Amino acid sequence: MQGVTVKFRGSVLLAFALLSSPFAHAAERPDAPVATASTRGAHPPGAAIASAHSLATEAGFEILHAGGNAFDAAVAVSSVLSVVEPISSGLGGGGFFLLHDARTGKDVFVDARETAPAAATADKYKDGKGGMNRDRATNGPWAAGIPGLPAALVHLAREYGKLPLKTTLAPAIRIAREGFPVYGRFARGYAARSDVMERYPGTRAVFLAAGHPPQEGELFRQPDLAATLELLAAKGHDGFYRGEVARKLIAGVKAEGGQWTAAELAAYQVKEREPLRFKYNDWQVTTAPPPSSGGVALAEMLQILDPWDLGKLDEAHRTHLVVEAMRRAYRDRTFYLGDPDFVDVPVKTLTSPDYAAGLRATINPQKATPSDLLSGDPTPLEDEETTHFSIIDAEGNRVAATQTVNLLFGSGLIPPGTGVLLNNEMDDFALLPGIPNAFGVMGYEANAPAPGKRMLSSMTPTFMESDDRVAVLGTPGGSRIITMVLLGMLGYDQGLDAKQVAALPRYHHQWMPDVVSAETGAFSSEVAQQLRAMGHTVDLPEDKVSAGGSSHQWGNLQTVEWNKRDNTLDGGSDPRSDVGEAKVELSTH
Repeated sequence: MQGVTVKFRGSVLLAFALLSSPFAHAAERPDAPVATASTRGAHPPGAAIASAHSLATEAGFEILHAGGNAFDAAVAVSSVLSVVEPISSGLGGGGFFLLHDARTGKDVFVDARETAPAAATADKYKDGKGGMNRDRATNGPWAAGIPGLPAALVHLAREYGKLPLKTTLAPAIRIAREGFPVYGRFARGYAARSDVMERYPGTRAVFLAAGHPPQEGELFRQPDLAATLELLAAKGHDGFYRGEVARKLIAGVKAEGGQWTAAELAAYQVKEREPLRFKYNDWQVTTAPPPSSGGVALAEMLQILDPWDLGKLDEAHRTHLVVEAMRRAYRDRTFYLGDPDFVDVPVKTLTSPDYAAGLRATINPQKATPSDLLSGDPTPLEDEETTHFSIIDAEGNRVAATQTVNLLFGSGLIPPGTGVLLNNEMDDFALLPGIPNAFGVMGYEANAPAPGKRMLSSMTPTFMESDDRVAVLGTPGGSRIITMVLLGMLGYDQGLDAKQVAALPRYHHQWMPDVVSAETGAFSSEVAQQLRAMGHTVDLPEDKVSAGGSSHQWGNLQTVEWNKRDNTLDGGSDPRSDVGEAKVELSTH
């Protein structure tokens, strides 16, 4: 490819390329909608990828240049992130993949969320006094659900890609074997979790292979993970969920006191679900359905806000209304959201404009609503961790994918010989009713653990489309994912470009605790004072800095945009992160 390359420091590598390779479409399915004028005959001028690490974005373009499509590139990006960002995601975790097939106009949501082992009943997480055993919920074998990400990679390649897994996984295998430079966030994250990581011999063998903890700038190699990826490439689903890798996973979990079985590991499958769709102003929004809570919450919040022209309000009153919408959506999240295969989630009601209108009527435009005035009982109806990437290819196929191991380095446990760092997603269940998890959110029966059940998630990969623009976005950030995506969507609605959206200041409210939290610099002192005068409790990092604390920034939003008016591509890489670089490639063909 000939072109012009522009590099500058940033949080990720962002690349655009005009690709001339032919596009072979995945087989059309009987239920696929007929392509419309908006999806037929109009193509982007190239491809765009935004991810949280330069090596992952480069891998995505390597696969596009080899003749793959956006779905093949997604396999490459996802698997490389699994190698270079163990702090955030990996083969031992799960994720959600929102896909758009440009030829058919079909959208699909691939649910690769982890599932609960049969042995992981609520009583296993109680301490001696009947409270939560927080260590067991977040560290070691009992914290880990059955991983879903390997099955997702196999599914994407088989159902939507053009290239075999041995091709699309090759970059990840190469990087795992040859190593990559340790970056600052990796080294700091390990230091923060070292006491847990070093409990387990399999983890020590990987992270202390050099005789000391990972140091910024040195090469970090993972030969066992490379071997696991090779088996996945050669044998597909059975390469991870049966056979040698499965035996080692089960042995490693049992050696630390956990109880996985070969049958439940072999039985894991991704689920294809219908995405959630709704309108906001001139946008058609396509987003994550349950077991993500994100799409329902977005629909609820945006439809509450719909009648207000937010762009004409001063910052304090605009923030007040957005916070009030957040408060109500998170209250409903607490009681009603869970795995739709196990509980009856009232999606139709919660995403109804009429329901939003009723909630809107309870908002005082000048005064905060104390969260304890919103019923704490179900009504009769229901950050640094995690990573996201966004892709648009030259045919207009799109991928928004968010994947995770939950907290920093997940459970901390690597079963010996696998290189697979297991998640700690069991903490995302309501292990004990009404007891907050590590992110401060709580739940009840709808999100209680059960064998094979998928824990509720905040991951919210999202598409926005209007007559003129298409945007793909998402972010890590635990319970704050939903509100960060909300603020990004509001930014696009106000006419911001992708880079401006990625850099927007962030604030959050999740019903309980009744606090507006914000990252450093999100509010001026005047706006914070106005919000407090309305009755909001505002928690600013700046207040803690003056008391000897440190600044705090959230998330790692990755977004790409196709402007159909002038047929251009743009991308936004979150400036908060220090990993990688931003890059633009333009073809001259």
